[in-house]
Amino acid sequence: MGRGLQIEADLKSAMKRRDAETVSCLRLVKAALNGKAKELLRELDEQEEIAVLKSLVKQRRDAAEQYTNGGRQDLADKELAELAIIGAYLPAQLGRGEIEAGLDEIFAEIQPQGPSDMGKVMKAAMAKFAGNADGKLVSELVKARINAS
Repeated sequence: MGRGLQIEADLKSAMKRRDAETVSCLRLVKAALNGKAKELLRELDEQEEIAVLKSLVKQRRDAAEQYTNGGRQDLADKELAELAIIGAYLPAQLGRGEIEAGLDEIFAEIQPQGPSDMGKVMKAAMAKFAGNADGKLVSELVKARINAS
């Protein structure tokens, strides 16, 4: 079952449970997926669905951070709750240890000479992890390794 169909089924289930927060969030997700499909004039493939979901997750994460910094924890909590709902439809993310093991292989292959090679390493890393790792975490780990060498 594709993510779009799963979201539709979960939306119906949330409506029956009268779970207003989940209904609101899943309607937003469904609208974002449908909007992207209309923009492309075709059905979305799995990678495109994941890209839309990741965009929504990033928006929620950024908004929660802004609300927390602004002293509005109530709004930050709402964003984090939506982030959890949307995140459930994404593939499992790799842990720090798995990312570091993958970076070991990439660094052995590319052998970066300094910060100027960060772009090469990031390109290889994002291709290797293909949406299964948080880009921000990967970037931080790559930067730390390059600066340490």
